[in-house]
Amino acid sequence: MSEHRRKPPQPQGGGRAAARRGQAGSSSGRRAAPRGATGSPSDSYGSGPTGSVSEERPYGGRAEARRAAQRSAGGRRRAPEPGRGGRRAAPGGPSGPGRGRGRPGPPPKKRFIDYPRAGKDGLARWVPSWRLVTGAFLAFMGGLIAAAGIGYAMVGIPKAQDTALAQNNVFYWSNGKQMAATGGQTNRQLVSDAEIPKEMKDAVVSAENASFYDDKGIDPAGIGRALLNMARGGETQGGSTITQQFVKNTYLSQEQTLSRKFKELFISIKVGQKLSKDEILAGYLNTAYYGRNAYGIQAAAQAYFGVDATKLTTTQCAFLASVLKGPNFYNPDGGVGAGASQGENTKRAKDRWSWILGRMVEVGRMTPSERAKVGDFPTLKKQNSNLSGQSGYLIDIAKEYVAKKANLSPEDLEKGGYRIYTTFDKEKVNQMATAVEKTRKSFLNTKKREKDKYVQFGGASVDPKSGAIVALYGGEGYDKGHYSNNANTLGVPVGSTWKPIVLAAAMEYGTYETDGEPLSPLAKYNGNDLLEIKDQNGDPIMGDNGKPFRQKNEGTTPWGEVTLRKAMEQSINSPFAQLGIDVGLTKTQDMAEKMGISSSFFDKANIRNVSFSLGTSTPSAIRMADAYGTFAASGEHFEPYSVTKVLKDGEPLEGFDKPEKQIAMDENVANNVTDVLENVVKNGTGKKVADIGFPVAGKTGTTDENKSAWFVGYTRELSTAVTLFRTDPGKGKLLSMNGTGGVPSIHGGDIPAQVWKDYMAEAMKGIDYEEFPEAEPIGEIIEETPTPTVAPSPTETVEESPTPTPTPTETETSPTPTPTGTCSEFDWQCDNSNGGQNGGSDGGTTSSPTPTETETDNSGGNANGNGGIFGGPSG
Repeated sequence: MSEHRRKPPQPQGGGRAAARRGQAGSSSGRRAAPRGATGSPSDSYGSGPTGSVSEERPYGGRAEARRAAQRSAGGRRRAPEPGRGGRRAAPGGPSGPGRGRGRPGPPPKKRFIDYPRAGKDGLARWVPSWRLVTGAFLAFMGGLIAAAGIGYAMVGIPKAQDTALAQNNVFYWSNGKQMAATGGQTNRQLVSDAEIPKEMKDAVVSAENASFYDDKGIDPAGIGRALLNMARGGETQGGSTITQQFVKNTYLSQEQTLSRKFKELFISIKVGQKLSKDEILAGYLNTAYYGRNAYGIQAAAQAYFGVDATKLTTTQCAFLASVLKGPNFYNPDGGVGAGASQGENTKRAKDRWSWILGRMVEVGRMTPSERAKVGDFPTLKKQNSNLSGQSGYLIDIAKEYVAKKANLSPEDLEKGGYRIYTTFDKEKVNQMATAVEKTRKSFLNTKKREKDKYVQFGGASVDPKSGAIVALYGGEGYDKGHYSNNANTLGVPVGSTWKPIVLAAAMEYGTYETDGEPLSPLAKYNGNDLLEIKDQNGDPIMGDNGKPFRQKNEGTTPWGEVTLRKAMEQSINSPFAQLGIDVGLTKTQDMAEKMGISSSFFDKANIRNVSFSLGTSTPSAIRMADAYGTFAASGEHFEPYSVTKVLKDGEPLEGFDKPEKQIAMDENVANNVTDVLENVVKNGTGKKVADIGFPVAGKTGTTDENKSAWFVGYTRELSTAVTLFRTDPGKGKLLSMNGTGGVPSIHGGDIPAQVWKDYMAEAMKGIDYEEFPEAEPIGEIIEETPTPTVAPSPTETVEESPTPTPTPTETETSPTPTPTGTCSEFDWQCDNSNGGQNGGSDGGTTSSPTPTETETDNSGGNANGNGGIFGGPSG
């Protein structure tokens, strides 16, 4: 048998290896002596000098002997000597060719997470094993369960009475002094479940959460959508169950964060387990906001109907359930921002009221016979407010701006705790109010003249060098029952105050005749009455009667060829009607948008018609003051803004930096427009303000049938717009002002100009005013060949001058059924539903060449509608 296969037992001394190590210990680094040289019993496998083993080794095998030897030598063993017993060394040394396998080295340590995977090459090294995937999943799920358990244990059940601790919102003037404190849960009275009518509970459950009594209090799908939207940076959604809404109402902080959403989730689960459904529903109805500064069902019943909650009727309950959808858009008083006018809100509220009653029948909470007995839409108690003077309108403008910039809803703002610092100058606000009231008292007498009823004043003043809104006049005051903001109207056509925008477009872009080169304000156009307007091919533009369209001026003066400067001075319609076509209506629209008048204010019904150039669009007084501020600032435009800083819990919110400067037009274009408008004041329709004592430029505007009148003017330091109109609040449409104040008609150059003059004379006191920059000659001077004007016979007049299209006063408002319509997401300041209006001159009648009736015509049906100021892209 081979020596490698069987060897005699080793002596207990540790065997040859141990002996060698013992001998080598005295001469470190020297080679071990040959076997048998020491006379040790371990010199040979079987015999010493005598040929026999001196001591018998217990049976245990070589492995045991080797371990014993290692223990006696400190656990270290040496490799066999070359040529000695054991495995033969490989030729060429330990690593040479022909080396035997020997004993393998110690295996590598195993990693806790084998990734990248050991022993794998290429892509396989990076593909996790099923064990790793399973382990990771289990660890993740375990972490979620642990986090959920901790979250569930840490949250408490909300109490309705705690929400009454919310703070007011405090608004400050531009000088840092407090203007007003509003909001906060000051108007709340908690009632028990037994005091809430069954009809109220049924209406709310039917409308908002039909499965309320059966669900677990949360909507996983809705939560998932909210979290997904939040992760994408989009708008978050509120809780979709009544339980979640109750929990949300108890949060004073409405920041849209993942941590808050998860906390709401845990609270909702706990509430669903700890409280009964009736307790949850009562808590929701006691914490919800209903508008009119009413929090909770009891305060809402008193605010809208003057009764206690226990005495609410079925029709009243259905109304309050409707308002819960969102008071800003369903409170008939009107709300903040575009699309939230009294008319639009009333329409929405009635539609939802009717739907809720039908829904109650659908889900079995009311029988058809009971539905048939429900009365009409309820009559509301007159709204009360402790906000007097202009404070209510100023606060509305500021809230609208904050909601836009901080991505908050008006309802969220009402929860309070915000410190809002505005741009409003208290002294200038009072000066504008004084100027309006002075003219109102001397001009109007509602007791003597029926025509003097419903006349409204509006105004706004903007700093051209920053866009800051320094003053406005919105109406007689909330305390007087006037809640719509006349400074922020949407629906009052601006008339001839639009013409400078057309002129600016002509100088910036040129006309088809100048091949894009600027057009000079000294270019001549035909100013005759009933001028036939031609397209860019020289062909007559046809009216809706199939005849060539003829533009009507205010009078019949045969002006002949006049410069655009003269046409602006006398506000002649026909030159600007033709100029708008020559420039291109889209170019005028582009210029308006660069000046801060967004397309949401354009007259959609006449956007491709001749009359568009004569002021059928409906931007607010704030937007007109800001647009003219672009001329004052030599072509630089700043978006109008009303808030400089907002603090929440002492920390500033982001997004309230001052608007950046934009170049709307060439500097010399703006200066030439200013030069033309200075001439309007000195020699034209704006003469009333010529003697004010400092350089001013401005333009008058009056629409057909005398439904609105404007004066917009500016200095280098201040741009101000004043509007006058008459509206029937019950029918929501403009009325003619002919006969108002005992005069045949109202023009922009009289009443609005007088208010403008009285205000600016005071507002500019103490200001070191600048002269307007000199305008350098610009553009090409062209002349048109006058078209002979033939006075049509009475029978021909109808054929030659088409019947004007319906004006805002002839068309009922058609409110958009939803708050957003076709506007951009979450945009409170946008409204795309303007309709047609034919007025566009200082007293002239503007006829439209094509039919302009549309299904939705809001051009004047909402004269008091809010939505003018922040409808622009960055509003």
